[in-house]
Amino acid sequence: MSKYIPLILFTVLTNFLSQILLKKGMTTIGEFDLSVSGLMSSAWDVLTNWAVVLGIIVMVISMASHLIVLSRVEISYAYPFLGLSFVLITIYGHYHLAEAVTMWRVAGVLLICSGVAVIART
Repeated sequence: MSKYIPLILFTVLTNFLSQILLKKGMTTIGEFDLSVSGLMSSAWDVLTNWAVVLGIIVMVISMASHLIVLSRVEISYAYPFLGLSFVLITIYGHYHLAEAVTMWRVAGVLLICSGVAVIART
């Protein structure tokens, strides 16, 4: 199963990249009202934002990659690797978006890394 780790990591990286692109796009659009009229008026902005569109495309690529992984390895082996996306997002959020990373978040990230390391060794 370890021979599929590069494909699993590709899935993790594309998942991470899709989230970053979606965040970038939605940050430029800003908050919108969750009423029907608010959603309708913001729909065009969302659908024409290059970062959102690219984020959705990358998310589809990530999902396709994940499906390929699932066809080759046990889900109990592959799925925990997706937790690495949380690690990458936390690091990116802290260094590029100036998000506060508390000790609890650091502890969570360390637990995720520990869990992935244990699963990768099995």
